[in-house]
Order: sequence, then structure tokens, then C-alpha cells
Amino acid sequence: MKNIIAFAGSNSADSINKALAVYTSTLVNNVNTSILDLNDFETPIYSKQREEKDGMPPKAEQFMKHIKNTDGIILSLAEYNGAYTSVFKNLFDWMSRIEAKTFAGKPMLLMATSPGARGGQSVLGMAADRFPRHDANIVGKFSLPSFDANFSEGKITNSELNDQLKEEVKQFQESL
Repeated sequence: MKNIIAFAGSNSADSINKALAVYTSTLVNNVNTSILDLNDFETPIYSKQREEKDGMPPKAEQFMKHIKNTDGIILSLAEYNGAYTSVFKNLFDWMSRIEAKTFAGKPMLLMATSPGARGGQSVLGMAADRFPRHDANIVGKFSLPSFDANFSEGKITNSELNDQLKEEVKQFQESL
């Protein structure tokens, strides 16, 4: 059986992106799923001097092991001011110092959601451009706009958007 990881690029205790990632993971059949929480992988703010002085943070190395040991990645990015959250960017910076090919060619379903009508499209576009340079194999992308209007009780309530997500999940599943 294949193993996948699902996580949000957020450390919010009530992350809507984590809710989307968790829901999406339930749509993937015949896999073992590990839900990761960035709060469990907190690292000091990256700097070259800190890296030289202290080496790699164990939490960044642990997260990197999760990526290397999985068959697929479901990632839903939170958008703060049109970009990655600082917690995600910092962990990503550390991991890219451990391994330049950070995502190890693993199939990735890349997503974002937000309370607004654009559904995190700015961060989604940024990641879709950047991640392949770090060996991400993005096999599907999905943006969920207006989270509060389209997601309730742990699932997408808008049938058209849910069908769009299921198509992306199908592509992800086939790539595993």
C-alpha cells in the first residue's frame, strides 16, 4: 500500500488549509495517510550564520524524512499578504539547505484556499512556479475560493468545486 502525507502551509490551530488538506486526503483510495502539522516542526528563523553555527535543526531534518519516505504529497498553502506563511517559508528554506531537490520528485497535489474569492491563487501561482525548481512533481492544482461559503462539516459543499477537486485527486491517485 502506498503512503502519502498531507499538510497545510500554516501553523494556525484552526487552519482552513489544513481542513482542506485533511478532507482531500480522505478522497484518495487505498493509501496510508499521515497528516502533518507544521507546529510539530518549528525551526529557528533561517540564516546562513545560524546554519554555520548550529547546523541543521532536527525538526527540519525530520520533516525532510517525511517527504523522502512518502509516495505522494498533498499540500494546501495558506496565503498571507499574497505569499507563503512565514512558518512554511522558514521550514522550506531549511529543507532546501538539507536537500536542494526538496520535494524529491514526489507526486504533489498543490492546493490553496482562503476566505476570499481568489482562494489563495497568488500563493498557488507562486508555488507552482517555484516548487518544480525543487523537484516537485505537481500533478494537480486546486484553489477553493470563499472557504466559509464552500466548506462545512469537514467537506466541500459546492458540488461543482467538489467535482473539480475529485478530478485533481484522480490525477494524483494515478501518479502514485
